[in-house]
Amino acid sequence: MENCGRVRYANNQLKQGGCVIPHYVPVLLNLAGRRCVVIGGGPVAERKATMLAEAGAVTVVISPTVTEGLRRLHQEMAQVEWIQREYRQGDLAGAFLAFAATDRPEVNAAVVAEADAEGIPMNDASEGSRGSMITPGVLRRGRLVVAVSTSGAGPTAARELIREIDEQFGEDYERYIDFLSSARAFIKARIDDPVRRKRLFRKLAETDILTLIREGSFEPWSEATMIAWIEEQTEE
Repeated sequence: MENCGRVRYANNQLKQGGCVIPHYVPVLLNLAGRRCVVIGGGPVAERKATMLAEAGAVTVVISPTVTEGLRRLHQEMAQVEWIQREYRQGDLAGAFLAFAATDRPEVNAAVVAEADAEGIPMNDASEGSRGSMITPGVLRRGRLVVAVSTSGAGPTAARELIREIDEQFGEDYERYIDFLSSARAFIKARIDDPVRRKRLFRKLAETDILTLIREGSFEPWSEATMIAWIEEQTEE
């Protein structure tokens, strides 16, 4: 690639050496019950399929052969289907997402072309810039999800960042997010007035529960404690 320096391009993208560097938009998808197709049966395909299956997706793997890990995944999880043959045009029909993960560039290119024609978001594992999406490195702490991406520039660097973040976000954050989730659900179930509900959400965020958790002095809120807290905020 020619080194022409980096300049801002349309839609806040970067342009370097005549190539537009995609400006990716991060999203979190609910894939439960969605049909997702993985073309390929190697280690990369195994990682993609495992990620999808763990998210509850109806995961279809198309490949003549698969890794032992993929074979076990197919045997142990009902929503994982293995179609034991080469990719064919039309295999992406009805797919919500698609992944090209073979070691054959021409096959991956054909999968990309079909996905583009059908408007299906897809990832080319061999060359991320050819697809319409990439998958970031992910750190999970219960309901806390931290995604890190270098926009395809350096997967190893992304993994290193995940490792560093993992060292900073311990179990304290997992307990804190669990508390916020249950407290917000309680408020939603009890309070119909959207203005009052929004005010309570703001007050909840201002309550320094995380510090109490870190100090070891936090006790989970009972229903009575939650009701008392809501009444206290109402009286202010």
